[in-house]
Amino acid sequence: MAFNLTTELTSIVENDSWMLNILKIVRDLNLTDCWIGAGFVRNKIWDYKHNKERSLLNDIDVIYFDNNSFTKNGDFIIEAKLTNINSTINWSVKNQFRMHTRNGHPPYKNCEHAISFWPETATSIAIRINTNNKIEFIAPYGLSDLFNLIVKPTPNFNLTVYRKRINEKSWRKKWPLLSFYNYIE
Repeated sequence: MAFNLTTELTSIVENDSWMLNILKIVRDLNLTDCWIGAGFVRNKIWDYKHNKERSLLNDIDVIYFDNNSFTKNGDFIIEAKLTNINSTINWSVKNQFRMHTRNGHPPYKNCEHAISFWPETATSIAIRINTNNKIEFIAPYGLSDLFNLIVKPTPNFNLTVYRKRINEKSWRKKWPLLSFYNYIE
């Protein structure tokens, strides 16, 4: 039987005690439709595929969807709670219910819809651990690009910003096996 990408992602995360600890900390906040995404998942898989130790993260992106809160203040309160639990991490918390206004998009329906507007298909993935300690994920564009080391823009993202991100993040230097689509050097 072929080893599918869902099983592979789950196995990789389950074998990383640091990731599991972070996922449990966020789960225990009991936020609605809450996930950790972006570099937390993407970098882990790219490091794994490059046989590298864990790359440093600028932050850990915690997203949730609460249609009862439209201000940044709620995010700051959650970030403060997380910092009290683990001050070694730069937490970035964003209620996706309000993020469409900052990004100039139509209102998002939930976190999965919101991350479909993130820059790259390999970045548009988020995970969480449920109360039964099982890994769950959302990936509007699937896991194939992530595991095949393909960097391409999501259909909803600005190509100029996408290209600028690639340059600023120096991904080619960190992960030389990556393939870039719609990117001009």
